[in-house]
Amino acid sequence: MGAGLVGHRAMKYIEFIKKEDSDFKLNIKGVVICDFTLDWIRKWQQHKRDIKINRIDLWEPPFMNFILETYLKGTPKTAQDNYHNFSTYSYSNQNNENINFYKNYAIRAYIEPKIKYRLKKYYRTLYENNATDIIGFLAELELVGNKNTELVILQPEYNQSENRNTQTTWNKIDKDELMNWINKQTEK
Repeated sequence: MGAGLVGHRAMKYIEFIKKEDSDFKLNIKGVVICDFTLDWIRKWQQHKRDIKINRIDLWEPPFMNFILETYLKGTPKTAQDNYHNFSTYSYSNQNNENINFYKNYAIRAYIEPKIKYRLKKYYRTLYENNATDIIGFLAELELVGNKNTELVILQPEYNQSENRNTQTTWNKIDKDELMNWINKQTEK
């Protein structure tokens, strides 16, 4: 379960236990994801656009692309396979092998698209939104036979002054209802 980079690390843990033969493995029944990046090629491109239009006052775009290019040994053009392997799901990956790591888990995904907010505050398009990653991920899971996926769309109340990020999405989740969903998954 996780939001932001915590969610990314949780997804990578599942990949790790599926790839490695370890004595200790958690008995995971399902995954709860909340508004985080799954497609690192899309995220890199989002940051390149942010840098190009120079309309947001954030340190994140150049810093994150530097980290991605350093860790993944290039850009999406020069090291595409590394970006695909690092991504849980990638729209540009025709094979999407990583989907198979998650096909047998219950998946509940929370998104708050925040399209109007991102348009007005950051001049971002529909494609520069984690919601596109999550929806693509769920679609690919259903294509490989996972019938236990659920998308919960949280509607944002539009307030120009309020900062909106992954944490604000997480805070809006009905935790009691989420715990009921988790309990149902453990009974299966």
